[in-house]
Amino acid sequence: MDVDFEDASLRRLEADPGFTAGFDAAIVKAFRKRMQLIRAAVDERAFYAMKSLHYEKLQGDRAGQCSMRLNSQWRLVLRIRQDDDGKCVVVISIIDYH
Repeated sequence: MDVDFEDASLRRLEADPGFTAGFDAAIVKAFRKRMQLIRAAVDERAFYAMKSLHYEKLQGDRAGQCSMRLNSQWRLVLRIRQDDDGKCVVVISIIDYH
């Protein structure tokens, strides 16, 4: 899938090995693994198939967004957008659910 970022620091977090954006090393590693998985996926059904991701659609003020688990505390918030070329994942943020 194609990937776009709402936050430039998340784009840099994926590309720059020395950049942590203030996150713990384990969170950065998990984020980079998830980004590899997202880029390799054909569509979002691959996310549902991997139960360990806990991929789910969000509700309320985050309606239209989805999240997947980085670890037990942190989640990666995404939005799926339809483009001319197909679907695109928009990475919105890394948030602490606690």
